[in-house]
Amino acid sequence: MSNAKILSLDELENKSAALRSEGKRIVLCHGTFDLMHAGHIRHLQRARLEGDVLIVTLTADAHVGKGPGRPVFREDLRAETLAALACVDYVVINREPAAMSAIARLRPHVYAKGSDYRNAADDVTGNIAREQEATEACGGRIFYTEEITFSSSSLLNEHFGVFPPATRDYLRAFAQTCGSQDVINAVKGLASLKVAVVGDAIIDQYCYVKVLGQVGKGNALAVKLESEEQFAGGAIAVANHLGGFAGHVTLVTGLGSTATHENFIRSKLGPNVVPEFFYIDNAPTVTKRRFVDSDLSKLFEVYLFNEEPLLGKTEDAVCKWLEARLGAFDVVIVPDYGNGFISKPMVDVLCEKARFLAVSTQLNSGNRGHHVVTRYPRIDFASINEPELRLAAHMRADPIESVAETIGRRIRSGYIAVTRGTEGVLLKDRRRGVDHHVPALSTRVIDRVGAGDAFLALAGLSLGGGQSAQIAAFAGSVAAALDVQIVCNREPVDPVGLFKYITTLLK
Repeated sequence: MSNAKILSLDELENKSAALRSEGKRIVLCHGTFDLMHAGHIRHLQRARLEGDVLIVTLTADAHVGKGPGRPVFREDLRAETLAALACVDYVVINREPAAMSAIARLRPHVYAKGSDYRNAADDVTGNIAREQEATEACGGRIFYTEEITFSSSSLLNEHFGVFPPATRDYLRAFAQTCGSQDVINAVKGLASLKVAVVGDAIIDQYCYVKVLGQVGKGNALAVKLESEEQFAGGAIAVANHLGGFAGHVTLVTGLGSTATHENFIRSKLGPNVVPEFFYIDNAPTVTKRRFVDSDLSKLFEVYLFNEEPLLGKTEDAVCKWLEARLGAFDVVIVPDYGNGFISKPMVDVLCEKARFLAVSTQLNSGNRGHHVVTRYPRIDFASINEPELRLAAHMRADPIESVAETIGRRIRSGYIAVTRGTEGVLLKDRRRGVDHHVPALSTRVIDRVGAGDAFLALAGLSLGGGQSAQIAAFAGSVAAALDVQIVCNREPVDPVGLFKYITTLLK
């Protein structure tokens, strides 16, 4: 960027110190400014009147956090737009997730925010209060402009094709019955719940490779290994998603007696996730090693597991633990990947003892054709993808609503969700006879691994906590939309990101 107004933070820190020594009053504004509109311009013009120099710190692309597809405009284009305004003296792209560090370094006399930020209680990030504290710590004050306000998110959602028409129609209709604060308050209301997660621990390994082409002799593909990364997946990932929203999470899972990965797993558990590990003889902890190219396309996958681990004493120990303790949990969530940890006797205890049972049974290359949701005679909330549902029902071409109803009756489920990829999700509320269709809420996908787990976690927790099926379907879909932006299970969906995206969607 050659624009003389656009500086690095180091350059602007020195410039700010020089301006202060000359007696100049510095005003600082901070934001995303993804779509410049009249509200932004009036806000900046009014802020400039509070001093002699106006600096704007711009949130970098990596920290916009308004959900998939945002920002629409890259950071360099947003910086150029701001620098073109006569009222703006300097622009810096802020590489930190919030403004506190920049405030401490630039030491503004005035930190200006729009009137819509006046009520700190409405700030889901909690940053406004911290920004005010940072401003006052360097002798400045916060100032709220009272100019006309517009929402960039609303304008982008409505007029810039961020979502297809059907998705815009859904969001408009949903917002008429449930505002963003209604959904956020509903999710926050789950914070006191005590949750148990019972399921397979999985170590996901990504081997990032450069494709070289076909080998010289034969039809095999040759690749060059560039790097490797390991993730805590399966039930561990589900527990970590829940850890940000429930008050207490207990993870009940099986580790192999060989290649246990226990230290790695413990290091990846969220602060309020308490593990109950059971050790399986003659088996490693389930590991899935994927070879992926630079676009994260999966080229090849290797399973490291015992196809039919003999649980023996371990099975007895797990059943006794579930018998004794399961009734103490408000919600029991079972991501059942069919890798051998959850046995028939364990299924029987789960169905009998859980106060609210949410289950996802997943097909994979290691269990295809013999692992379906109907192994559970009773489920309060079932979440499965469409191919798995049709396989369980042996109904290949029937309407998806009919297939879901058929399986719902067989497993005596009050709620059954069918995740459908780019088609979104159907959540059937069989208690009230209502179907909730939610379109896909992500505009781009980085990695689909784990999206179903994120949906299960948020939708299951919401229904178990007494929230409506409408809110559960939406909250779960938002979590899934955020998860497809995350490589594998590198990090869980967190409350701040979820709440910010809910706010963005429903503006």
